[in-house]
Amino acid sequence: MERENMVKSVSRALDIITLVSMKKGGLGVTEIAKQIDINKSSVYRILSTLVQYGYIEQDGETGKYKLGYKFLEISSKLLESIDLRAEARPFLQELENETNEVIHLVVYDQGEVVYIEKLEGNETLRMHSKVGKRAPMHCTSVGKAILAYLPSSVVLDILERKGMPVHTDKTITEKEEFLKELSQVRQKGFALDLEENEYGITCIAVPIFDHLGKVIAAVSISGPTMRMTDDRMNTLKSIMVKTGKAVSARLGHISPLS
Repeated sequence: MERENMVKSVSRALDIITLVSMKKGGLGVTEIAKQIDINKSSVYRILSTLVQYGYIEQDGETGKYKLGYKFLEISSKLLESIDLRAEARPFLQELENETNEVIHLVVYDQGEVVYIEKLEGNETLRMHSKVGKRAPMHCTSVGKAILAYLPSSVVLDILERKGMPVHTDKTITEKEEFLKELSQVRQKGFALDLEENEYGITCIAVPIFDHLGKVIAAVSISGPTMRMTDDRMNTLKSIMVKTGKAVSARLGHISPLS
């Protein structure tokens, strides 16, 4: 019986926390009691305990209760402990199962992208990429997906330092044309590499954002150009945008309302 009461108290405490979190200005004891249908003395006891541990605080002026800073401390620890590869992997595997193509996960580092995960897919495709390898940003879909969301000063600095060397005759080498391309990436939410890095290979990528809304990585699908037809690419676009949002959400990113 004692155990049941303890579980009930924990359940009520969580209900109160949820309720208080939904009201920016906080809630009073009477309001809380009405909404979760328990007596005021029970609500007060639970609130007092939560205040003691820092999960709830009482506004000195209004007397209302709101979330305490303990949640900020816990959430920051959670966000620090998030492992990008581990969080992304189920979504990458789902992409691989659905498309049978090569899947990449890259991070941005010092003006380049670094491959941190590669799933080979079931189809045969020879690519230069491998985990740990670096690649340029201006001619890869993953690079463009990240560059499109970096500050313009950073983008211009990268282009200045790294240049825009030719990898194929389809590589964009004009700065103005490239900046227009990045603008389109932001509008569409995905980036393309149409044989700009390797002949015969077409890629589509989406950005990954962290809890601060900062672009930190990108996910791509790569396949032979002959297989990546317009119809196939149209199908992949929506799948990729959805995947990018899902991985970002796992990292604590909240997508702005469209």
